[in-house]
Amino acid sequence: MDGVVVKVDDFGQQRRLGATSNAPRWAIAFKYPPEERETLLRAIEVNVGRTGRVTPFAVLEPVLVSGSTVGLATLHNEDQVALKDVRPGDTVIVRKAGDVIPEVVGAVKERRPPEVEAAGPWRFPTECPFCHSELQRLEGEADTFCPNVDCPARLAGTIEHFASRSAMDIEGLGEKTVRLLLEKGLVRDVADIYRLDREELLALEGFGQVSVDNLLAAIERSKSQPLERLLVGLNIRHVGPTVARLLARHFTTMDALRAASEEEIAAVEGVGPTIAESVRTFFDTERNAALVDELAALGLRMDTERRESADLLKGWTIVLTGGLEGFTRDEAKEAVVERGGKVTSSVSKKTTVVVVGSDAGSKADKARELGVPTIDEAAFVRLLETGSLPGVEPPAS
Repeated sequence: MDGVVVKVDDFGQQRRLGATSNAPRWAIAFKYPPEERETLLRAIEVNVGRTGRVTPFAVLEPVLVSGSTVGLATLHNEDQVALKDVRPGDTVIVRKAGDVIPEVVGAVKERRPPEVEAAGPWRFPTECPFCHSELQRLEGEADTFCPNVDCPARLAGTIEHFASRSAMDIEGLGEKTVRLLLEKGLVRDVADIYRLDREELLALEGFGQVSVDNLLAAIERSKSQPLERLLVGLNIRHVGPTVARLLARHFTTMDALRAASEEEIAAVEGVGPTIAESVRTFFDTERNAALVDELAALGLRMDTERRESADLLKGWTIVLTGGLEGFTRDEAKEAVVERGGKVTSSVSKKTTVVVVGSDAGSKADKARELGVPTIDEAAFVRLLETGSLPGVEPPAS
């Protein structure tokens, strides 16, 4: 047991209190305070992710916290390190945020050695430890970035992200394979994925004919992924699957998106000025524009279907519970979102309908309790096709 949930047990009061999109207002969880341990902070180092974000982390004397040994812990950003004033050589307090992610709470300052005090606060590096480019911190932001797209630390993460399930979905191109391809010089950017040679792959340790053929087939299939998947894979800041889908649905082709002004992009519902500036900056960068041209020349799809059903479920809020035979959970959610609907994780009075599959949980009971309509998989399929259900009043869009 890791805590207790306290609930209002009167159903009428529960209905009056309602729920947010994430949680009921009539229940609250009380958790035990996280276990905290003291250990030595050996060093503070930084890592660079695929977006170029530079994240400091603590290298610790290994210590057992909440059932596992912790040797590394995040320090988030430059401001957090300064706020906590932790320094190499300090004794620090460590815990797991949410019982999962190791974090440094702060230093035990009364135990700080004189030489650590004399050395002064830890200073954030001014250049990238991997490529030695000058680091940048944008005004008004807490994060620091390496601007070099060729930074080796960024490149591995960029290619892994491009091949991930939410982007181009290239099965077999995971972390170990990507790092091996980089190490052997077979890829230098995402375009090189589409130039991989069968014989060169067969020469790599651990690659047989079947695995190589499967990888090359997955790469070839990825060329037909629609524009929204490619936009996710291009690693444009602030552009995840939802924003990519909005942009692809509105502009339908890569050429139209690239030609759009920042104002035209910002005018797309659900996008706004911050994302628009990021998208425009990406395509205005000569290297990025050249990469997109290169991918097009390699045969990647640069458009998406303009669906007549794009607004079929506009205004609908749908909850999925239980297993569906014809859809994975992600496929069912995507089918709703593609038609302009919204999928939430909890049932409330604002829920339009609950789709009940096999082995459904308490959400079906909650729907009946609140008087929210429930439907089976067959009715869900009809809803996706027609945008309406007998006996269910469509929401005002």
